[in-house]
Amino acid sequence: MNSELSSLWQSLSLLLRSHPWHGIPIGEEAPHTVNTYIETVPSDTVKYEIDKKSGFLKVDRPQKYSSICPTLYGFIPQTYCAKRIAEFCRQATGRPHIVGDDDPLDICVLTEKTISHGDMIVRAIPIGGFRMIDGGQADDKIIAVMYGDALYGSWHDIKDCPRAFIDRLRHYFLTYKDLPDSNDRHCEITHVYDQQEAMEVISRAREDYKEKFPQLESMMNDVLND
Repeated sequence: MNSELSSLWQSLSLLLRSHPWHGIPIGEEAPHTVNTYIETVPSDTVKYEIDKKSGFLKVDRPQKYSSICPTLYGFIPQTYCAKRIAEFCRQATGRPHIVGDDDPLDICVLTEKTISHGDMIVRAIPIGGFRMIDGGQADDKIIAVMYGDALYGSWHDIKDCPRAFIDRLRHYFLTYKDLPDSNDRHCEITHVYDQQEAMEVISRAREDYKEKFPQLESMMNDVLND
């Protein structure tokens, strides 16, 4: 990148809000510790989701029923779920037609603190995850604890979580798209995996991102290292 363009990017970074998906770094210690962008908190009665073009939160849908996510919920910046994530899911499930969902990698962050709203960055330590399939698409949910959390910070792997908590979180994701009294399931969870596998999923999503947005990756590195 030439010096004039680099200077322009640096100036814009001071004047404009960073895009949560592309402008927030994943973190130098990834995948062991990652930055996360939180969209929804447990007190929300509306499901918020990032607008990929603008970077602002938008209302995805009101929560019509009593299904509320029991954790902070968002995504890991500079990740993308495409062919490497799909391949990993196909290997684990033996299902040859799974594809990626073309979204950043979702993450649930546990903390004892009450966070009143989304649209914020939280550092988190992955401890495991759900291998979820939604309509034939790999839609993994990484489970993490907030960095430095006094209560959950001592959990280092999914096996440290009480079974009742895992069942509660699993129930949310299995039913959050379903209508009452309907027997049609949109989602399924085939595996609950450990920290090591969660690290592999994050690393694959990171590589998928680099392949999807190679120019952006290069431009951001040039600005940061100039």
